[in-house]
Amino acid sequence: MANNTNSTSYEFYKQKNKEEMKYQLITFALMIIFTLVAFGMVIAEYDPLFTIPVIILLACVQVGFQLYYFMHMYHKGHGLPALFLYSGVFVALLTVITMVTIVWW
Repeated sequence: MANNTNSTSYEFYKQKNKEEMKYQLITFALMIIFTLVAFGMVIAEYDPLFTIPVIILLACVQVGFQLYYFMHMYHKGHGLPALFLYSGVFVALLTVITMVTIVWW
C-alpha cells in the first residue's frame, strides 16, 4: 500500500513539474518574441508616439510573466513575499509619479 502511494505521489509531482516546465518555456518564448517585436519597432523607426507606449506595455507584460512564472508567485504560500514585492512596486510607482509631477509643474 505504501509503495502504491509513493508511486502515485511521484507520478503526480512528475506531471506537475512537466506542466510547470511547459508554462515556463511558453512564457520564455513569448518574452523573446516581445523583445524581438520591440527591437523590430525601433529598427523600423515607427513613430515614437506609438513605439514608446507599446514597448512600455510589452515590458509590463514581461515583468508580470517573470513574477508569476519564473519567481513562482502563483504558488500557494507566497503571500508574504508577494505583499512585500507589490508594496515595493507601489512605492516605486508613487515615487516616479511624484518626481514627474515635481519636474513638470
